[in-house]
Amino acid sequence: MSSTSALAGSTGTDTAHPAFEHLRSEEIASLGIVFEEYRHRKTGAVHYHLNSDSDENVFTVALRTVPQDSTGVAHILEHTALCGSEKYPVRDPFFLMIRRSLNTFMNAMTSSDWTAYPFASVNRKDFQNLLQIYLDAVFFSRLDPLDFAQEGHRVEFSETGNPDSDLEFKGVVFNEMKGAMSSINSLLWQKISEHLFPTTTYHYNSGGEPANIPDLSYDQLKAFYQTHYHPSNAIFMTFGNISAAEHHAQIETLALSRFDKLDVNISVPNEQRYTEPRRALETYCIGEDEDTTNKTHIVMGWLLGESTDLEQLLEASLLSSVLLDNSAAPLRHALETTDLGSSPSPLCGLEESMHELVFVCGLEGADKDGTADVEALIIATLEKIATDGVPKADIEAMLHQLELHQREIGGDGGYPYGLQLVMATLGVATHRGDPMGVLDMDPAIAELRRKIEDPDYIKSLVQTLLLKNTHRVTLTVVPDPTMAARQAAAEQARLAAIKQGLDKEAAQEIIDRAKALQARQEMEEDESILPKVTLADVADERPALEFSVTEGALPVTSYARGTNGIAYQQIVADLPDFSAEDMTALRFYTSMMTEAGIGDSSYLEAQRRQAAVCGGLTAYTTIRAMPDSEQNISGQLVLSSRGLTRNHRDMTALLRETFEQVRFDELPRLRELVSQARAGSESRITGNGHVLAMNAACAGMSQAARLAHVSGGLAGVASIKALDKQLEDAGTLSALAEQLAGIHQTMLTAPRQMLLIAEQQQLAAMHSDIEAVWADYSAAAAPALYHPQPLRESTQQFWVCNTQVNFCARAYPTVAADHDDAPALAVLGGFLRNGFLHRAIREQGGAYGGGAGQDSGIGAFRFFSYRDPRMAETLTDFDRSVEWILGATLEYEQLEQAILGVISGLDKPGSPAGEAKQDFHDRRFGRTPEQLAAFRRKVLAVTLADLKRVAQTWLTPDNASTAVVSNASGRGAGEQLIETLNMDILQC
Repeated sequence: MSSTSALAGSTGTDTAHPAFEHLRSEEIASLGIVFEEYRHRKTGAVHYHLNSDSDENVFTVALRTVPQDSTGVAHILEHTALCGSEKYPVRDPFFLMIRRSLNTFMNAMTSSDWTAYPFASVNRKDFQNLLQIYLDAVFFSRLDPLDFAQEGHRVEFSETGNPDSDLEFKGVVFNEMKGAMSSINSLLWQKISEHLFPTTTYHYNSGGEPANIPDLSYDQLKAFYQTHYHPSNAIFMTFGNISAAEHHAQIETLALSRFDKLDVNISVPNEQRYTEPRRALETYCIGEDEDTTNKTHIVMGWLLGESTDLEQLLEASLLSSVLLDNSAAPLRHALETTDLGSSPSPLCGLEESMHELVFVCGLEGADKDGTADVEALIIATLEKIATDGVPKADIEAMLHQLELHQREIGGDGGYPYGLQLVMATLGVATHRGDPMGVLDMDPAIAELRRKIEDPDYIKSLVQTLLLKNTHRVTLTVVPDPTMAARQAAAEQARLAAIKQGLDKEAAQEIIDRAKALQARQEMEEDESILPKVTLADVADERPALEFSVTEGALPVTSYARGTNGIAYQQIVADLPDFSAEDMTALRFYTSMMTEAGIGDSSYLEAQRRQAAVCGGLTAYTTIRAMPDSEQNISGQLVLSSRGLTRNHRDMTALLRETFEQVRFDELPRLRELVSQARAGSESRITGNGHVLAMNAACAGMSQAARLAHVSGGLAGVASIKALDKQLEDAGTLSALAEQLAGIHQTMLTAPRQMLLIAEQQQLAAMHSDIEAVWADYSAAAAPALYHPQPLRESTQQFWVCNTQVNFCARAYPTVAADHDDAPALAVLGGFLRNGFLHRAIREQGGAYGGGAGQDSGIGAFRFFSYRDPRMAETLTDFDRSVEWILGATLEYEQLEQAILGVISGLDKPGSPAGEAKQDFHDRRFGRTPEQLAAFRRKVLAVTLADLKRVAQTWLTPDNASTAVVSNASGRGAGEQLIETLNMDILQC
């Protein structure tokens, strides 16, 4: 790390904008950035700039938001602030700009103590456009009462205009949080926070509890905005190759020049400490007909030190990793192998985003009376560690993981790399700590390396942070089959009481507001006041990546990329022609492959070895269609790893041994893994319900679509629940082990090759490593490969799950990527979303989201809704959108916006390693740069006539498949829908 003074001249501080004071500049070589800190002279707003040569520029403005109730004021304000501003007084500038932009990320989010508005773009004009929108939205929002009613909450009569009909709660956030709090993971976290933090903002649900959201008034929203959304309470963060001075000029002109310093210090105090540990009992919803046996969650939570103290943060992180990082870690091993529960709680680990650190561990699938036993198990395990310690090699492996995490250049999981860095530091910045330390951990890691030379170091951390820490809560959350009905009854009783208290004038006000809101939603506004990019601003095609292929017994494809000292390696094998039963079981084979023993090593020894030499191993299968036909399907198995270049030889050996010598004879381990997989699959339903619904609706479109549903979809959830129960029988468990061993033997005969990604100067040495490790390898005779029979049939399914909201999907069979209609269908999805579905599904219907899109990989056009209070009405809106596009007079600007959306998705950059992986795997499935470029050109050439033609050709009612994910009450309310569509009723 260079010194501040040495870098001051190189960061443009002499030409910094006069409105800002330059505080420091420091290089972080491991991340390839210069960290710059500034303060706005007049308001005190802080700006952190991560100066990089990346042309994907990131901007975030964050506000400290510390609600003192669970009405969701910060969350609803986040939504409402984006619904029109002083300079852009249109109803929905945020969603309108999504259509008029080439952004690579654009969103807003509410955390427990901050609200952030981030975006990213590789196009300079687009970046400046979005900057204007965001700054005006945050600091000069209109906060129209009708937007508050739409985004937050309102009551309306179920029959519009009829005051004799029942009242209903509506609102986007209201329904979003109904969906969010249907997740047991969300409920667990909220409840442990509530009991660990009795007096501070973390006691409350910043997103909003559905029962409390209707308590928020419009005046309270405005008051919160006036104190919290001020530059004196703001944190600006930027990343990329736009200079800080250029940012300052824009921020000052567009916003800050109009403000003076506000004498307010919004912050979160330290929590008052308990003098002795406490216990708490809560409940969660479960299906009325479900067995409640062994479905209790028991977790223990500790409040630790401050997240702004880098020493405390890293010590807590190291301890959490040593205890829980993998199955060989002592506390995780105890939780995985005990009979007191089915698997470790999803909450296990360290939460470091809040002012004070929280450590949580525990079990799910426990007995309702098992609290004392689980507590005793955890305490006894910690006491043993405090007495005996852990092997130094295991501690060093965890330091290795910290270093690897510090070096890795991300950007492939939805967040651009620069935004990942920004979000990693936002918590510390929120609490007025030093974000620099979080980014440049090398000195702190070096200090930790010195400390672990003391054999008592980890022992003392366990004693100090956990065993002697009296601010501890043991939370028991038991299933309650009557809870959902009670919540629904309480909501109905509240609505009935509101209605009973209405006089004629108040009832008319509700009717008038509903009409005014509908009129506002349907009004045509002048979008010309918004900035935009056009097709003329679309960048040229991105150049193809360069790679080399080394032939031999094991072919190696290499990409030279800037990976910051990390090597990425994958073994890729073609899938043999498995039976249908084995294809279904491949999900267990891949998930267990990296969690089982290898050769003479037990799974515990294998886990320790992974932690010591790499960032862990992952295995997965990819089943994809070729561009010429959605029925021309093949598949591959991928075993993947990443590690520091100094460990490349060891990582290469581990990868080969895992692929060739994995063993499935540790039956208790297999049992544990199935239980963990079941718990994980159930917990993801409410957060991923729209994807699961689309998978169900498309299950008959092709064999690839069917496998997605059967393996990773709702059918997969149902099957793993059944398997988990069946494995109580020892014979069934042995049969599963034999099936997996058989799959493994078949995979050993499959043709394989290797993918290698690293920096240019490292590749030669790495090829030598690979040649040495694989010297005795000879390819077997290739078996018949997986090429399934064509499949094209309709499905109508209604899935009953534990969710307070619905997820709807409708799908139509269409075409593969090379078909002439595929580009127009891709554009049609955005056109329908922008022109019809967003308004009908989200604004008027109250769902958190909805849209449509073409999936050429399975040859299907799919509609969806997310966290939706409706079912039949939403499906009708899907159909109405098709009628709309066939009958409406379409505008070119709408087409241009839809095309921009497709191009933005095609051109979205990834990390250096991620782009290489995508290029390699795309080529294997026929998506060459030439094919992708041709598709891109065809997208740019789509016409309005093309949209009408493909809609009329492919979106015909007779070909529609439908899936709805709901709950037991939804099943009752949807009887007519189920009967009309002759839907199969299935249980998650």
